Amino acid sequence: MAISKSLILGILGCLCFCSSVPATRELSDDFSMGHSRRAGCVGFIESFNTENHKFYLGINQFTELTNEEFKSTTANKGYKTSLERVPTGFMYENVSFDALLATVDWRPKVQPLPSRIRANVCIVKLKTGKLISLSEQELVDCDVHGEDQGCEGRLMDDAFNFIIKNGGLTTESNYPYTSEYDKCNSGTNGAATIQSYEDVPANNEGALMQVVASQHVSVALDGGDMTFQFYKGRVMTGSCGTDLDHGIAAIGYGKTNNYTKYWLLKNSRGTTWGENGYLRTEKDIPDKIGMCGLRWSLLTPLHRRASSGTYVRMHMIN
Repeated sequence: MAISKSLILGILGCLCFCSSVPATRELSDDFSMGHSRRAGCVGFIESFNTENHKFYLGINQFTELTNEEFKSTTANKGYKTSLERVPTGFMYENVSFDALLATVDWRPKVQPLPSRIRANVCIVKLKTGKLISLSEQELVDCDVHGEDQGCEGRLMDDAFNFIIKNGGLTTESNYPYTSEYDKCNSGTNGAATIQSYEDVPANNEGALMQVVASQHVSVALDGGDMTFQFYKGRVMTGSCGTDLDHGIAAIGYGKTNNYTKYWLLKNSRGTTWGENGYLRTEKDIPDKIGMCGLRWSLLTPLHRRASSGTYVRMHMIN
């Protein structure tokens, strides 16, 4: 993707305004610097939108952050890669592609997005005929003795392992989200659990499609690119990096009126980011690991029965 001079200037403006600010600056200096930084990021957004792109950027809650600050926020440092992965089976491998729907959209079947960011939390949702939100805070407070470190993030695999060993998660109403660490309340009762989970074969969008046709899937991607930071709408195409640092949920796929195939993804950055909190990225691209590294690390928990006797579906995002 060619980058124009005006776009480069916008990037520099967004990245570099605060590089030489003294630590003892006055409040007025803070305001002036924040205004300049925002102006630089707005310039980047406006320059990008004048280019010939299939998607567009917009002002959101991250507009006053440089890209480096954005990458370091708890909104974008949840997923941590691991070189050690235990191979699993894949229950959907024999599903016929001829039997798959042309378009899938699980939004009516998943919990609505919160209006504000839930920083770095693996969100688990339950489908039991009605939607029940499970406790994110229980993961933050209690899943801290292995690889996962609450608000410092880690692996979706480890969060699933915690749920299995913990006997499930309680509901959010029993263990509300506080957006900070607290003492683990280990006396809660699990409202739903899983018995195992499976990896979706890496670098295989066909396998991902087989799963998403039946349920939503936890995936990892590169969420630190500036175009990702300010993404506002339409199908994201081009290059957005492959440094996996963010957990997200694949909840559908489809095709636009101009025949661009896309994945529908659910983020955790609130409804002011993207398409009311959702993202569409290009599907079936030549790059081996997919748009933003989407094909590399994908997980799906196996359906198991909740206490109500109905099937559960869970996904993790952070």
